[in-house]
Amino acid sequence: MDAGMRRAEDGARSGWLARRLGAGLGALSTERTLARAQAQLDAPRRWSLRRALPFLGPAFIAAVAYVDPGNFATNIQAGSAHGYTLLWVILGANLVAILLQTLSAKVGIATGKNLPQLCHEYLPRKLNYLLWGVAELAAMATDLAEFLGAAIGFNLLLHVPLLVAGLMTGVATFGILALQRFGFRPMEIVIAGLIGVIAGSYLVEAVMARPDMRQIAYHAVVPQFGGAGGAMLAVGILGATVMPHVIYLHSALTQGRIPLRGAADARKVFRLERLDIWLALGIAGLVNGAMLVVAAAVFFATGHTGVTQLSEAYRTLTPLLGQASSQIFGVALLVSGLSSSTVGTLAGQVVMGGFLGWRIPTWVRRTVTMAPALLVIALGFDPTQTLVLSQVALSFALPFAVIPLIYFTSRADVMGGLVNRAWTRRLAWVVTAGIILLNLTLLWETFAPHI
Repeated sequence: MDAGMRRAEDGARSGWLARRLGAGLGALSTERTLARAQAQLDAPRRWSLRRALPFLGPAFIAAVAYVDPGNFATNIQAGSAHGYTLLWVILGANLVAILLQTLSAKVGIATGKNLPQLCHEYLPRKLNYLLWGVAELAAMATDLAEFLGAAIGFNLLLHVPLLVAGLMTGVATFGILALQRFGFRPMEIVIAGLIGVIAGSYLVEAVMARPDMRQIAYHAVVPQFGGAGGAMLAVGILGATVMPHVIYLHSALTQGRIPLRGAADARKVFRLERLDIWLALGIAGLVNGAMLVVAAAVFFATGHTGVTQLSEAYRTLTPLLGQASSQIFGVALLVSGLSSSTVGTLAGQVVMGGFLGWRIPTWVRRTVTMAPALLVIALGFDPTQTLVLSQVALSFALPFAVIPLIYFTSRADVMGGLVNRAWTRRLAWVVTAGIILLNLTLLWETFAPHI
């Protein structure tokens, strides 16, 4: 046997060994998580963060959608154009997100099914197809924004052409998705780590920007739109913060994650999942607020009110805060795009499989998702403006996910002991009415001058 053949065989054996080792470590990590979760369910009712760790994870995957490139685009535009004025929208949207993600997580725990599967099972066929169609359009808008964000990040940091950066994004996303083969825990750990990178980056940016704390405190609680364009940015912030696809996804992430033996286990898991949600979305909310605050303190306060492009924000940060701030911004944007692209693909699988009962290979879904973003790049459309418009579209799609969510979580025959309480149901419907009212406000401001 010649040396070339021996090297080929050695390489094949090494690759096989690496795959087996990776699979073993992944399975071990997931199995240990399940064992610890079961021990916690069997233990007396004593709580500690360490004992709660096996239940943490699903909300961190969902939280990626709340710090995706669409958030970068809308928050930076809002902060540069209106200062701290729209900070209250971020706070309100984050509280709405916590409520809705709690209801979504409860669906998976109580029923063992995800929200699209419930729609497929209980709703009339035509209504189910309508909801599926809107969900698919929302998924396309989501994937477009996330893919573009990662491509812009590669472009800014590595100075490669945007089209090449788009292809690099596709390859990197495939790599992250490969973790699914090793169980749910490795994916959760990696995604949580990526959120930590984004949060750390914006913590540094916020310290460097030295924002006005009194303005932050005032505008966090006083509703204002700040003049022309404020309502559209407010709707964009809402669409970028509370996203339809992640409402569907969260119900799938908790669906059968921890084997349950009855109603008592379900109540314990749900109680710990609420902790997961408050931690993950609390971090996401702080990051969103930091995005707007940094833009207000750095751009609006210095007269750079026309910063509307992510690339422009990257370049403008250098003379104002130094080269390090630009690099930190670019890293945060890139990590945000890659992690959210992965989560968007997972959500697409849930939407397609749940509403229609179809299963499409992840690589096919990712390849199809790449096409619109690469087309936008190739045709020379403004990437940042495309991001903002996609978030506005998501806000209009949001009621189509929220209304079925409230409907099913309010049905005792579906939810059993985890059915919504009366005050939860009323609050959820008020929130839904607020979302619809904000969308109608945007439509009025857009079309009323032309009537």
